[in-house]
Amino acid sequence: MRADARRNVDALLQAAMTVFGTSGVDAPMRAIASAAGVGVGTLYRHFPQRSDLIKAIIQREVDDCVEAAASLSQVLPPGEALAEWMSRLVDFVSIKRGLGPALHSGDPAYQSLPDYVQGQLVPALRQLLDSASASGEVRGDVDARELLFAALRLATPASDGGADEARRMVMLLVDGLRFRAAPSTSSLP
Repeated sequence: MRADARRNVDALLQAAMTVFGTSGVDAPMRAIASAAGVGVGTLYRHFPQRSDLIKAIIQREVDDCVEAAASLSQVLPPGEALAEWMSRLVDFVSIKRGLGPALHSGDPAYQSLPDYVQGQLVPALRQLLDSASASGEVRGDVDARELLFAALRLATPASDGGADEARRMVMLLVDGLRFRAAPSTSSLP
């Protein structure tokens, strides 16, 4: 994709998140194009259907979460990287604000999204969890898929504007991972 086209797509996705968040998923597409500073033709060239735009928003946010897992694991100790990433899930859930009616509409256009979300986020979480477990910071008997689903459920209030409450609940879950954590034996002589 050319650089100008990439900028247009980025602007459209950002504008759509904002417009959907304030006006709902049925907001006029021209409002999104206007907020992005592009013409309606540009919007429809990249996203012929409203569902294409909504799926692109979710996929971009999932991809950002995956990238964040890799970045955090490079700059933070394993337990902190895991906690920070779990907090990032609250931000992911909050983007559903305004998208909920579409995502839960039963529209077949969205059927592949749950598999995409799970297929991308579970491996990212598994790597963070394995590192934190190997360092003795969290317990080692936690399934990444189950932890992801638990965190996403606890983060649900974020989709209704309750991000602070959701973040506190997710951090309680993370604190629970530390219960019965095995101390690291790698530092023993």
